[in-house]
Amino acid sequence: MDLNLVRTFVAVYEARNLTRAAARLYVSQPAVSQALAKLRRALADPLFARTGRTMEPTPLAHSVYPGFRDSLVSIDRALDTVHTFDPRTSDHRFRVAMSELGEIGYFPALFSATRAEAPRVSVDVVPLDLDRLPAWLARGTVDLAVTSLPLTGSFEHEVLKSEGYVALMGRGHPLAGHDVGLSGYLDAHHAVVSGDSGRPTLEAALRRLGASISPAATVNHFASLPALLATRDDLIATVPVSIATGWAATWPLTLRELPFELTGAEVSLLRRTTAQHAAALDWFHRTVLRALRGEPGEFSAIGAPPPGG
Repeated sequence: MDLNLVRTFVAVYEARNLTRAAARLYVSQPAVSQALAKLRRALADPLFARTGRTMEPTPLAHSVYPGFRDSLVSIDRALDTVHTFDPRTSDHRFRVAMSELGEIGYFPALFSATRAEAPRVSVDVVPLDLDRLPAWLARGTVDLAVTSLPLTGSFEHEVLKSEGYVALMGRGHPLAGHDVGLSGYLDAHHAVVSGDSGRPTLEAALRRLGASISPAATVNHFASLPALLATRDDLIATVPVSIATGWAATWPLTLRELPFELTGAEVSLLRRTTAQHAAALDWFHRTVLRALRGEPGEFSAIGAPPPGG
């Protein structure tokens, strides 16, 4: 079978769209359609059925995809030994899915490490969407992702760090001067972030205690918390240790241990499973992993305004 037909099949399977597959292969959409017709004849199967704008794989397509993809990766890596990826001259564009906090805390280190070796590459941050992330990684929409929640699917992942939680509050809060007891924690007024990936873990820990909290304030962004807590002595928030430590260094805030066990979250780096640009992905993954493993995060970047500012 023509190797280009295999590449076309893998591109369509991963993109689920002829136009996006054509863009990835740098060919026209009619060329993709013609290659797909040859594949259908060769395999005696329709391979894909159009549903709206999406090309849904048939059972046969699902069954042959892993073998086709892995074969292409092996071939591309063999070719890379001849035509190596050179970060010093590459102008490749990478995409990383990160949460708001990940972008604030980790992207500066990630970008600096990448550009130190590859001054011409570009890195785009894609807002983390946990419902869509498995499909993004499976189809090559993003190259890497940084997340603290497990995903469905078999994706290569490396643990960057394990993150515990603490209670964060203004220095004038009644609980700021002593250990926080369970009754004090439950009776306090809480501020939460609507998209906080740690909330399910917190709620599960409270359910085990037969308790719950009703938020007094819900904000959309973590960046809103330090100013809110610093100006309200009746609010507390449960946040990761690294974030609380960073904010307490620049805001009039203090942190206290939680009065119950809360399982720490493992922040992991995940990589896509698609076959294209394997050498570039290998280099980018190694570089990001080296830069972020054990990195506490620069969360003090959300600093307090200067006096009189």
